[in-house]
Amino acid sequence: MKKLAVFASGSGTNYEAIVTACEEGKIDAEVVLLVCDKEGAYVLERAKNHSTPTFLFNARDYKKKEDFEQIIVSKLDALGVDLVCLAGYMRYIGTTLLASYEGKIINIHPALLPSFKGAHGIKDAFEYGVKVFGVTVHYVDSGVDSGKIIMQRGFEYYGNDVDEVEAHIHEIEHVLYIEAINKVLKGE
Repeated sequence: MKKLAVFASGSGTNYEAIVTACEEGKIDAEVVLLVCDKEGAYVLERAKNHSTPTFLFNARDYKKKEDFEQIIVSKLDALGVDLVCLAGYMRYIGTTLLASYEGKIINIHPALLPSFKGAHGIKDAFEYGVKVFGVTVHYVDSGVDSGKIIMQRGFEYYGNDVDEVEAHIHEIEHVLYIEAINKVLKGE
């Protein structure tokens, strides 16, 4: 059985979707570690509810990114992690982690890349006035949301409620990420 690590910084709805899919056999894998950089993030409570081991860190406790990333790499290596899934992890992946797990880190982004990269994809797309919104799952590289695209799914929207768009994007994320993880684990 494959081993996944999920990195998250917030409420953890994508973590919940991934771990539940694993528990239900929809993904032939198990989540063996949650990495979180925000004390008090609700994803930590979700991880506790699913008995997922966690590594919680505060980046300010380290002199440089390489220091905490080396600890993360050591934990991933010790657990034999096959795939790292970024799920609302709001920190850029540095060279230390990329060097060890290149081609084994994927991310979900709430916009149709290559448009609307960065932390505010939904808001940026909405303010631009697009009529097709969507979700992208992609490999992580050294750029910002610039890695090779694995899967995308879009939808048309002509309303004016950004919260409605965001809710629909999250619905798509919870399905698309599971499909993309399965695709990657099968080597497709």
